Amino acid sequence: MDMQHVRLSHLSHGGGCGCKLAPAVLQQLLSEQPAAGPFRELLVGTETADDAAVWQLNEETCIIATTDFFMPMVDDPFDFGRIAATNAISDVYAMGGRPIMALAILGMPLGKIAPATVREILRGGATICAEAGIPVAGGHSIDCPEPVYGLAVVGTAKLGEIRRNSGAKAGDALILTKALGVGIYSAAFKKDALPTDAYAEMMNSVTLLNRIGAELAQDPDVHAVTDVTGFGILGHGLEMARGSGLTLTVDSSRLPLFREAVSLAQGGYVTGASTRNWDSYGGSIVLPDGLELWQRQLLTDPQTSGGLLVACAPERAEEIVGLTVKAGYPSARIVGRAESGPPQIRVI
Repeated sequence: MDMQHVRLSHLSHGGGCGCKLAPAVLQQLLSEQPAAGPFRELLVGTETADDAAVWQLNEETCIIATTDFFMPMVDDPFDFGRIAATNAISDVYAMGGRPIMALAILGMPLGKIAPATVREILRGGATICAEAGIPVAGGHSIDCPEPVYGLAVVGTAKLGEIRRNSGAKAGDALILTKALGVGIYSAAFKKDALPTDAYAEMMNSVTLLNRIGAELAQDPDVHAVTDVTGFGILGHGLEMARGSGLTLTVDSSRLPLFREAVSLAQGGYVTGASTRNWDSYGGSIVLPDGLELWQRQLLTDPQTSGGLLVACAPERAEEIVGLTVKAGYPSARIVGRAESGPPQIRVI
């Protein structure tokens, strides 16, 4: 085997957040696990499928801890490292925190990937960590049948600035900060059908740190935040709906999409995770009549290093979108609202 020219994306059965276990499978695995309590200082555990764990350190400060890793969705090792690091750090931002350090998680198939390739993966991750202003302070590596890379990340936040996925209020506007279509683009890439400019569009999105989450958490009119990753906009929206005990209405015509997402979805470039996601939602998604399969697949498309889904006071929504766009998230827009009703997603 020519280890210098091996395609990383062809060494894995899935890539990016499309590797995540389906929501229904994850729920089965966790259903009989013991509760994280009783720990008075543990403010956020596994109870609402939130983005990270939160531990209250003292009267003012909380520690945020998370981990995320996956297999390659691209072939360039430096790009793979950057994507994985950006995605892992996002969980801290989604909780309203700021990262302070990271530990690398590395699994590589010995004899299949050249050491220089692995060094590039690590360099990509370290580059993003430097951009976030944090060190890679250590880590762990194993021999693994498929390439795996990610980070465990620790962050901090003020007690009053923690934002959970369960804090949405009836009447809130819903804002999405990044465009959808990462899974569709990665499926096309794996089949050599993704144009060069589309690859660049994807990379610009998946390596954009979600640091806006830490800024939004300082605003008391921002009530809930989660990042949209492997379960798609419907899956992570459903977690917010269930945690908050509300119905979330999503306007599909307002969702920001990658430029080629529609044409590629219509051409059948979707991931297996998209179907697994849909099968996992149960009866908690209400779709409009006449919705075509490719349209549904955009809604279930697994996002790697996706944007933030934000629930905020409706009278502040336009202002918050404007501030988010100005901060470097040009695709940010209002995509729906939270309403009193059963915990479900209603698509219009």
